[in-house]
This record gives sequence, C-alpha cells and structure tokens, in this order.
Amino acid sequence: MSDLQNLYQQVILDHAREKHGFGLRDDAAASSHQYNPTCGDEVTVGVHPAADGRIGAISWEGHGCSISTASASLLSDLVHDTDRATLTASIGAFRELMQSKGTLEGDEELLGDAVVLAGVSRYVTRVKCAMLPWVALEDALLKSA
Repeated sequence: MSDLQNLYQQVILDHAREKHGFGLRDDAAASSHQYNPTCGDEVTVGVHPAADGRIGAISWEGHGCSISTASASLLSDLVHDTDRATLTASIGAFRELMQSKGTLEGDEELLGDAVVLAGVSRYVTRVKCAMLPWVALEDALLKSA
C-alpha cells in the first residue's frame, strides 16, 4: 500500500473515531433519516442555516461502519457557512467520485478532505456506505428550501 493510501486510510479511521458534527441539535431547519438496508448503516442529518441564508452547519447522528461514519464526519467539516449552490455542487462531485470505480481522485476544492474516500469507489458494496450521509444532506436541503 502506498504512503498516500495509508494516509487516506488513517484519516478515515480518525474521523470514524472522532466524529465531527456528531449529535443532533434542536435548531435544524430540516432533517433527513436515511437507512442502508444492505448493511444496516443509518444516519440522520440536520441542516442548520446561517443568518444570511447560507448553510451554517450540519449535525448528525447514526451508526454503521467506519466508512459511513467517517463520511458523515468529513461532510460535517465541509459544510461550514456554505451557500446552497456550492453544497449542491459538492454533493454532485462526491456522487461522481463514488460512481467512478476508482478512476477519479476527486476535486479537493469541492470535497475538501472527503477526497480521502475516493478509494471506496472501487468497492461497489461500500459506495452506499459512503454516500449515505450525503444523500441525507441532499434530502434535508430539499426539505429546507
């Protein structure tokens, strides 16, 4: 395994242990609960708007494998004071990355540290795990529009 792959694996494990944004807050404008019947992972994501109409933050709770947990944590880091258009573009870029079967590295400008999940796209059964919090966020954004 290359040094870069080792680093990516370590970032995923760190986020799975130290869950950024974990714990639902009461002030969510909307939330979405998503469940992956394939493996039993589940997550609820709450969207917290900023005063200017941007998305100030997300909060989340759930349980599942280290990939879904790390994905939610990485997503939480990405969504700080972000406009809806950028967030929608980030969700689209992540979906494209997960559908790439390992052929893309990911756009770090749109995905931030979530690019470390690029290797997951080579494992079809794990793609849903990584996508789960992103799908929940996408649904919550639609509900809060």
